[in-house]
Amino acid sequence: MDFTDEQFDTVKQSAEELYKILGEVYCPYLKEKVSFNAQGLEHLSFKKRNVMRPIRDQFMRFKLFHFAPQILTLSHTLQGVSRRMNFEWMRINSRNECVLKPVLYYEFIAVLEEKRMRIVVKQIEASQKLFWSIIPFWTRGKLMDTRTLSYGDPELD
Repeated sequence: MDFTDEQFDTVKQSAEELYKILGEVYCPYLKEKVSFNAQGLEHLSFKKRNVMRPIRDQFMRFKLFHFAPQILTLSHTLQGVSRRMNFEWMRINSRNECVLKPVLYYEFIAVLEEKRMRIVVKQIEASQKLFWSIIPFWTRGKLMDTRTLSYGDPELD
């Protein structure tokens, strides 16, 4: 899939505008609202702190982003959950510190408009649930151009 810089800028800008409007979306499975905050928006462009995603990866995520609120509001089943201990940046005593915290990742898979994608919702300890990522579910394998499932680390996906 090829795209120009102008197409990338347009898709990114429209996704960011939608993201800022959303605020929170109610998820029937979680029985609570999922927050769309700055961390989730940043994660669409960056794998981790100061490590930018490839432009093609960002383009696909921003292009599919408008499905995320729809999938969360329609989801009545959970396809996966992952419990981990992660180092998370927290504001402590007027400083940003990296602290080891228990993190839960909830995974919702959906097919909308013939596109299969995963939505990841992140929860640090018992705090608010937040949108973390949207992932195109199928990726192309390096050998023989085969389709493979996109599994991996939810913190980086």
